[in-house]
Amino acid sequence: MLEKVQLDKILFLDIETVPQFPTFQDLSPDGQKLYDQKTKFLQKEGDAESVYDRAGIYAEFGKIICISVGFVHETRTGRQIRLKSYYHDDEATLLKQFVNLLEDRYNTPYHILCGHNAKEFDFPYICRRLLINGMKLPNILNIAGKKPWEIAHLDTMELWKFGDYKAYTSLSLLCHIFNIPTPKDDISGADVARVYYEENDLERIKIYCEKDVVALIQLFLRMKGDQLIDEASIIHSHE
Repeated sequence: MLEKVQLDKILFLDIETVPQFPTFQDLSPDGQKLYDQKTKFLQKEGDAESVYDRAGIYAEFGKIICISVGFVHETRTGRQIRLKSYYHDDEATLLKQFVNLLEDRYNTPYHILCGHNAKEFDFPYICRRLLINGMKLPNILNIAGKKPWEIAHLDTMELWKFGDYKAYTSLSLLCHIFNIPTPKDDISGADVARVYYEENDLERIKIYCEKDVVALIQLFLRMKGDQLIDEASIIHSHE
């Protein structure tokens, strides 16, 4: 199946999210009650405040601070990975920029979005935050009423499952077993909210997000049976 996919029609992406507010106390009283209800299964021996660091995983209590995208570009000398990031403190601003990209360049039945665990997280999270911000869903994300084969979404975690729904397999683990080199990062996903609220370092988060997109593309190439793209042929958005 993957050999039939046109590589130049795929937009690979990853998002970084954080809680909407720095602390649980910044939520309104109603917001605190609703977050308590939403996270009962997480609290165990604690309370809602003790698990507020997880608020970023919920579209109702989190926000997107970065969307990094990448695509494979064919040149006369070989393939390149080209990256671009939309990152901003104002979520509506970055969402508008991202939607403009989708509507301008990825708006035909032949275009595909790809992420890791994206069908469970990235794609629905983006859709929910678009609606919360009063924006229309671009066609490639608007899956309501579409038949399964009409939905132009790929998910490398789903591809790895081969129909097995029992377990989550991380991007890091798949890169490890496929011998895909990944740089040693100074932060992980668990650090993003701290880096955002305490260090106010969006640029650092953007770099981390782009590295995940590179890993995603390289993993897809390995799954497809293709060679990896050399580090020298990876063009980051600041270059």
